[in-house]
Amino acid sequence: MAHKKESVEERGVPPKGGVTMLAPNGRKKFHFFRPHHVMSPSQSVALLVEGRRMKGAVKLCMRFSRAKKREYIVVSVGGSLIVPDGIDTAFLERLHSVILAHVERGLSFYIVAGGGMTARSYQRAAEEVRGDLDPEDVDWLGIHSTRLNAHLLRTLFKEQAQKNIVKNPTRDLRGADAIIIGAGWRPGWSTDYCAVMAAKQLGAKRLVNLSNIDYVYTADPRKDPSAQKIERISWTDFRALIPKDWDPGLSSPFDPVASKMAQELKMEVAIVNGKKIDEFDNYVSGKPFMGTVITG
Repeated sequence: MAHKKESVEERGVPPKGGVTMLAPNGRKKFHFFRPHHVMSPSQSVALLVEGRRMKGAVKLCMRFSRAKKREYIVVSVGGSLIVPDGIDTAFLERLHSVILAHVERGLSFYIVAGGGMTARSYQRAAEEVRGDLDPEDVDWLGIHSTRLNAHLLRTLFKEQAQKNIVKNPTRDLRGADAIIIGAGWRPGWSTDYCAVMAAKQLGAKRLVNLSNIDYVYTADPRKDPSAQKIERISWTDFRALIPKDWDPGLSSPFDPVASKMAQELKMEVAIVNGKKIDEFDNYVSGKPFMGTVITG
């Protein structure tokens, strides 16, 4: 039987003086020529385009590989810590120092900012002028306040954080950066709930809620002197202590809707007083700390 005679090009062998390189699709080969070989315009364009594709593919693989190895801890920072009245720069300095120390040890963080006094100031002003507010408008004033606080955090962690602040925590969040800064997304979603959804996307099993209380208590200690502190509690028992529904003005150690989702995800949430930043450091380091762990 007569066999078709293959040309050098059909066998994938480069012309004299060339070097063969396999393209990402595993089939097509492009030939890199030495200076003495003159390429046609079409060969030049094909080589340039494929080279750029390969470079992008390599970068994407390296980026995904680095991101996949990261262990994320999600931190929900109460806005009352960032802006209790004016901006608390002493708190921000301590938080900045602790986070960077743990980043140096290989941990990564998703940090979501609350609205705090900034949100309440805008909400009160709108209520005083109008006399009545639509709940959605109340929410939006709070959401934009969280974004302002988040931008402040993003500025502090500029060299380590993703360039853009995350508003939608349901999208793919992983990247090559050690720190991701998040904010509020849409009405009906507290920053606690945004934090839980971000943890779900990142595969994080630990979430720290930095607030202005030392523990979860059996009752409000400001109203009930007999209230007892709780160091460890199940999600079922915790959810029995707090309201079932959430609204923008709710005072609760953790958002009820976020609590339900965290329980479904079997997530561990630590309630820690952000004013005692050493306790946050201890929890992240796996040491005994002052605060409440909700799990199970």
